[in-house]
Amino acid sequence: MNLQQPNANDATRTTNRSRSVSPMSGICTRCIDGCRGNCEIFKSTFRGRELLYPGPFGTITAGGDKNYPVDYSHLNIQGYAFGAKGLPEGQKGDPDTARFPNVNTETAYGWDKKVKMKVPIFTGALGSTEIARRNWEHFSIGAAISGVTIVCGENVCGIDPELELNSNNKVVKAPDMDRRLELYRRYHQGYGEILVQMNVEDTRLGVAEYLIDKHGLETIELKWGQGAKCIGGEIKVNSMERALELQKRGYIVTPDPSDPVVQAAFKDTAIKEFERHSRLGFIDEVDFYAEVGRLRKLGFKRITLKTGAYGLRELAMAIKWSSRAGIDLLTIDGAPGGTGMSPWRMMEEWGMPSLYLHAAAYEFAQILEDQGERAPDLAFAGGFSSEDGIFKALALGAPFTKAVCMGRALMIPGMVGKNIALWMKENDLPKSVSEYGSTVEEIFVNYEEVKQLVGNEEIKNIPLGAIGIYSYSQKIRVGLQQLMAGARCFNVPSITRNEIMSLTEECARVTGIPYLMEAYRDEAIEILKGNGAVANRKRKSKEKAFAAK
Repeated sequence: MNLQQPNANDATRTTNRSRSVSPMSGICTRCIDGCRGNCEIFKSTFRGRELLYPGPFGTITAGGDKNYPVDYSHLNIQGYAFGAKGLPEGQKGDPDTARFPNVNTETAYGWDKKVKMKVPIFTGALGSTEIARRNWEHFSIGAAISGVTIVCGENVCGIDPELELNSNNKVVKAPDMDRRLELYRRYHQGYGEILVQMNVEDTRLGVAEYLIDKHGLETIELKWGQGAKCIGGEIKVNSMERALELQKRGYIVTPDPSDPVVQAAFKDTAIKEFERHSRLGFIDEVDFYAEVGRLRKLGFKRITLKTGAYGLRELAMAIKWSSRAGIDLLTIDGAPGGTGMSPWRMMEEWGMPSLYLHAAAYEFAQILEDQGERAPDLAFAGGFSSEDGIFKALALGAPFTKAVCMGRALMIPGMVGKNIALWMKENDLPKSVSEYGSTVEEIFVNYEEVKQLVGNEEIKNIPLGAIGIYSYSQKIRVGLQQLMAGARCFNVPSITRNEIMSLTEECARVTGIPYLMEAYRDEAIEILKGNGAVANRKRKSKEKAFAAK
């Protein structure tokens, strides 16, 4: 088992000098007095707490790279040679109708299933990080034209330099939040939605009231955590004035910008930046129901919940309480996660890995259903980037899982498209791009599709990062169509747990998905005994039971 070791990683811009390294500590086997670096211990000697975080801040996203004993790569997708599920009613499955371009990748979530998406993916919380702020135009328009939901994350109002508060310390003006909502809505195509996430600080600042009163927002999300960290959200600021301002607004700012010693160190340029932290949230069942009730009373039509890579107890709380409170979508984020601003070792070593957590989520949701309670719609998050992972997640959590929440995978196309625009302006296209041409029309394979979608005039206002996200979403959609057709599932609701198999017995034990040498073995034996009709009845019985859910 190849697990990652501490003390050197590209995320913290550190390396070991020696090729021989202690697996547990990450310290070089032979540490020499006089070494010129550059492991984390070496660099921490003079930069201290800065080494807690990936860098450079504001220009990177970072994701944990720990190799867990079991992950989604230990599942494979089943392929079938006959049958077709999920075709339009009355349509018989045959080679003329059951073609992969006919696969419907649309999904819907919520108790009323009113939020539909063209592809079963949506963005993770793009909140107060610098990456999200600088690239919001690309992210939001890209999600809107792709027909998927975008989550505007926590603390957006709280860090806005132009934020205005009333005498009760409640939001009365938040220009950055206004900008974020308006951009998505301007290009919304009727699929997906924009929702805003709230943490402790947002609640205290009255963000929910501002969103409903000024914008009539329909959906709001409560947050218990994420896959990358178990503490409140962080950003960094490099201005003393900004650090003091955020501290005045009630945030935890470290090192303390009001401390004269810290101020002197900042003046000396030894301290170059400050961390802004949110408070830890504390969950309580009665308080949770009360908060959901309060938000509904304010006028929100839908309430969602995002929870992190906590253990089984907190997972059970999230599923049970969400069921009782009528939560419209519960997003379950597994470790290690990817983020623009999380402590690196926490990202690597904290929390339940995605596959384990998602397997338990299915088990717990099924327990509720067996008790006659309705489990909430689920979304899985934590390390997904391609259509095969999305298919596996939908299958593992079927019939409860409606979509996959993606972090960095939906951000990267926005940044790539933005940079292509910059390189074109500077006549500096890298060969990886220029081999396809030198104009937007030549480079972006989906450019004409987007132009048809928004119009000949409006295409001039669409940033290339948005077209990048659209192109990526289309790649996911077509790839998913191909995998679904191979599994003879022609719409998302027809995907079941039977469509995947475990490659190892350990994966089978963790997930409850049969080991590949056991999957469909009973039916295979019946066929060999000449009882093909019996095997067919067993298969149809399984499918009928699933459809009844």
